[in-house]
Amino acid sequence: QVQLVESGGGLVQAGGSLRLSCAASGRTFSNYAMGWFRQAPGKEREFVSAINWSGGSTLYADSVKGRFTISRDIAKNTVYLRMNSLKPEDTAVYYCAAIRSPSPRVFDYEYDYWGQGTQVTVSS
Repeated sequence: QVQLVESGGGLVQAGGSLRLSCAASGRTFSNYAMGWFRQAPGKEREFVSAINWSGGSTLYADSVKGRFTISRDIAKNTVYLRMNSLKPEDTAVYYCAAIRSPSPRVFDYEYDYWGQGTQVTVSS
């Protein structure tokens, strides 16, 4: 079992930055690829970014490419999502997820474990 706890969400003005953190506990964190997803009110959950176990392979949704950066610290069992140049359309609940896989994945149904989510609100 893997437990995931997100933090770092909040209210920010458009153009601002936030860094989300996802702390993992339970099993060997290094065996898991990690992903970030988000869900805005009235919309389906969507893929944001993912990273493999070593941090050497990353994926990004087109909507965040160039603005968001995913990274992980295996020693701290933590994955981060640095979000720059935030836009009002980035407003959503952001979820961290884990999958026992050597490679990052984009489909939420593939992930085994989920955090409770953290709210990100970007004002215009």
